[in-house]
Amino acid sequence: MEINWKDFEKVDMRVGTVLTVSDFPEARNPSYQLQIDFGALGIKKTSAQITKRYEKKQLVGKQVIAVVNFPKKQIANFMSECLVLGVEGDDSDVILLQPSAHAKNGDRVG
Repeated sequence: MEINWKDFEKVDMRVGTVLTVSDFPEARNPSYQLQIDFGALGIKKTSAQITKRYEKKQLVGKQVIAVVNFPKKQIANFMSECLVLGVEGDDSDVILLQPSAHAKNGDRVG
C-alpha cells in the first residue's frame, strides 16, 4: 500500500538513548521494558521484543530510533509510550535501527 508524503510527515521518528532496561515477565512474548531519553521530548517508556539478540547491559547507552507520536498502548500491566524501530530478521530476531554516528537525543529522523 502506498502512502503519500503528507502521511509520512505525520510519523514522528526521533533518536533517543536507552537509559534503563528491565525484564518484562508479564509480556506475552519475551520482552524488555526500556526507558529512553529523547532530550527535550523527555523520557519515554516502551517494551521491545529484542531479548534474542540483545542482553540488558548491551542496551544501556545505545542510541535507537523510535516513533514518538503513537498513542500510549497498554501491554500487559505496562503503558508503552513509543515504538522502537527494528528490522525483523530470521526467527523474529529484531535488529534495532540506530544512527551510524552519535546524534543528539530528540533529533528528528527525516
